[in-house]
Amino acid sequence: MDVLFSPVILFFLLGALAAFARSDLSIPEPLSKALSLYLMCAIGLKGGILVAENGFTAEMFLAAGAGLLLSVLIPVMAFGILKSFGKLDRTNAAAVAAHYGSVSVVTFITGNQILTGLDMAPAGYMIAVLALMETPAIIVGLYLARRGTETGAQPKGDLLRETLLNGSVVLLTGSFIIGLIIGKEGFEPISPVFQTGFTGLLCLFLLDMGLLAARRLRHAQTLTLRLVSLGVAFPAFNGLLGCVIGAALGFDAGTTTALALLAASASYIAVPAAIRMALPKADAGLYLAMSLAITFPFNIIIGIPLFTSISLFMVQLWS
Repeated sequence: MDVLFSPVILFFLLGALAAFARSDLSIPEPLSKALSLYLMCAIGLKGGILVAENGFTAEMFLAAGAGLLLSVLIPVMAFGILKSFGKLDRTNAAAVAAHYGSVSVVTFITGNQILTGLDMAPAGYMIAVLALMETPAIIVGLYLARRGTETGAQPKGDLLRETLLNGSVVLLTGSFIIGLIIGKEGFEPISPVFQTGFTGLLCLFLLDMGLLAARRLRHAQTLTLRLVSLGVAFPAFNGLLGCVIGAALGFDAGTTTALALLAASASYIAVPAAIRMALPKADAGLYLAMSLAITFPFNIIIGIPLFTSISLFMVQLWS
C-alpha cells in the first residue's frame, strides 16, 4: 500500500483522471521535454556514481547478460502471440513486439525512486542494463518484419544512427559515464539540482504522463479487446519472468524488482522514433496506444507494487 500511495503514482493518477474528465489541465511541451532530459540525466549520474563506488562486479555482468537475453527473447515471443492471438499482420506485429522488447525509462525511474523510498534501492549498474536493453529489440523487430518479405530495407547507416544515437540512449549512457568519472565527491557540487529536487520534478513529469496516456487511450482507433488484453498480459508475464531470473541469479529484492520492471515495460520514446523511420507502414497509433496508454499505466499503478511483492517473496524463498 505504501507503493500505491507514493506521491509519484498519485500525481500520475491525477493526470489520468483529469484527462478522462476532459479537463484543460496541461503541461507545456517544452517543459515536458526539459523534465524528461533532467530525469534521464539524473538517473544516469546516480547509476554511474554507485558503480564508481562499488566497482564492476560479476553480478553486474550477470544482470547485463540477463537484460540482453530478455530484450531478444521478449520480442520473439510477443511477435508470435500478436500474429496468432492478436490477429496483426507481420509488419504491425513486429513493430509492437519491438516496443515490448525494449524498455521504458520513465517506468524504471519511477520504480527506482519508489524502491529507494522503501530502502530497497536497486544496484546502480541497472541503469547500464537499461541502456543495453534499448537497442536489441529494435533489431529483432526489424528482422521479424522483413523476414520473407520483399520490402526495401532502410539504409543501414540511417537506421544505425537513429537507433544508437537516439537522444535518450545518448543522454543515459553519457550521464552514466560522467557519473563513473566524477564519483561521489564530484557529484556533491551539483547534488542540490540532481538529488534534492528529483522527486518533486518526477511528480510533475508523471502528472504530464497521466494526461498523455489517458488522452491517447481516449483517441485510440485501432485497439481491439484482444490487443488491450495483451497490453496487460505482456507486462504481467514479462515482469514475472524478470522476477524469476533476478531471484535465480541471486540479486537482492530491489535489483530483482528493477529487472522485472525493465522486462515488463514497453518503450514509447526510443523505439517509436526508430520504427517510424524503418517501418513507415506500421500503425503508429496502434503501437503507441498499447505501449503508452495501456502498458505504461499498468506498470505504474499495478506493476511496481506487484513485482516488488513477488521479488521480496522469491528472494526470501531462494535465499
